[in-house]
Amino acid sequence: MTARTPKTGLEIRKVSKAFNRVPVLHPLDLCIEPGRILGLLGQNGAGKSTLMNILGGNLQPDTGEMRLHGAPYTPQSSREARRLGVGMVHQELNLFSNLTISENLFLINPPTKLGLIRRKQMNRAAELLLKQVGLALDPATLVSQLSAGQQQLVELARVLADDAQIVLLDEPTTSLSDGETAHFMQLIRRLAQESRAIIWISHAIDDVLNHCDRVAVLRDGALVADEPTRAITAQGLVQKMIGRPVTQLYPARNSTVKAQAKVILRVDNLSQPQIIADINLELRAGEVLGIFGLMGAGRSEFARILMGLDRHVSGTIWLNQRILRGSPRRRSQQGLGLVTENRRIDGILPESSVTENMSLVAIDRFVTAIGGWIYPQRLRLAIESMRESVQLQSRLSNSQALKTLSGGNQQKTILGKWFLNDPRVLILDEPTRGIDVAAKHEVYQLIHHFADRGNGALVISSDLDELLGICDRLLVMSLGRITGEFLRSTFDRERILTAAFAQHLRLSRGAQKQ
Repeated sequence: MTARTPKTGLEIRKVSKAFNRVPVLHPLDLCIEPGRILGLLGQNGAGKSTLMNILGGNLQPDTGEMRLHGAPYTPQSSREARRLGVGMVHQELNLFSNLTISENLFLINPPTKLGLIRRKQMNRAAELLLKQVGLALDPATLVSQLSAGQQQLVELARVLADDAQIVLLDEPTTSLSDGETAHFMQLIRRLAQESRAIIWISHAIDDVLNHCDRVAVLRDGALVADEPTRAITAQGLVQKMIGRPVTQLYPARNSTVKAQAKVILRVDNLSQPQIIADINLELRAGEVLGIFGLMGAGRSEFARILMGLDRHVSGTIWLNQRILRGSPRRRSQQGLGLVTENRRIDGILPESSVTENMSLVAIDRFVTAIGGWIYPQRLRLAIESMRESVQLQSRLSNSQALKTLSGGNQQKTILGKWFLNDPRVLILDEPTRGIDVAAKHEVYQLIHHFADRGNGALVISSDLDELLGICDRLLVMSLGRITGEFLRSTFDRERILTAAFAQHLRLSRGAQKQ
């Protein structure tokens, strides 16, 4: 594959966009140079995705012009953008899980002869692309068998298949482990060294400062910063993103959970072979309890078992001093809720409205006893009250499809859905994944307010700083077992990480003895 030699990269001049006469992107100028990585930051709803969709050919600008390698650039579709050398890796992966890797890589333009796909040639080309991204996989492997990190690399390989010279990355490391993220960033740096221009949308400010050459910040659709990363600090970026100084990311935690506070969730010896073993915990009224662990620790699997989504072979779950049994619906009726890890796949109905999504769990509360009719006025008032409680943006319509909302507003809608059902215990699995720093702060406040009303919050996160910042107590899981417990007053990063590796070290020692 022979790479084109870019000249001036991609130039954006006075580009703007409005929807229904509401400006979402004000006229802006931006230049993406070959061989450079540009970090693009901004709150959810700041205009980042709109700009990326314009660059990727999915939207056309209302005003302004774009030039690619000095020539006018006016793509009318994503396919035309790819043909011109602009490729995009989306946050929500666009792979077909029922197709093979090679079929996904050459879905649009497979090698053919006499109208038949030349599979051997396609697989050989796929092998070369996989090698470029560091994947030693059989191209005939179904995408459904790949991990999230492997799928992300396949997405990148698909961009390379089009010989893209401008690579657009929308939160590509959100679902990756630390090791996968480090490998991914090595690949991106190598692509830049090949004179490709990279635009990387991310909410991970430290990663942007560590890996990008320049950083641009959008706020309310306007470009408010465009400067070298060495010239700005993390605190300065946050201030530019939200338009005011932020003294701390995590809200102050003033309440102290008393030892004699009522236990509202108790788990006794919960086990499921190969998943979790002998899990015991207590969650008290008013408490925010965190669960930390490495990938494969069993945290999300434990949450699914608690909610009744997956089975367990032994052990007992108690909620409000009563044994918790039955389907997820039955458990939600008993006072348990679960904010799932992947909101796009199993947290929302993307085509449905804010009202429909927010009323999903609690709809029975607004139905007549006879006839099963919905009380529309009661439901509308409840939705309006909940919108205010979760700080959903006022300009959003209740009839708006949830897929059109930013990640932060989607997550607030999900929280509102569960709060409307008035749960006693809420499990939150990666509650701030893929949302901006200001929205994170608001979600943390909502979690604290929920607990302060005498409820219990069980927060699962791979972000240790997040758990240290918002939790009253912390449990550590390692390969399906709880290996550590820490009160807020005894939080110690080194001891917590040691507990997270406990089972790995035990197995390693056992293997050495053999």
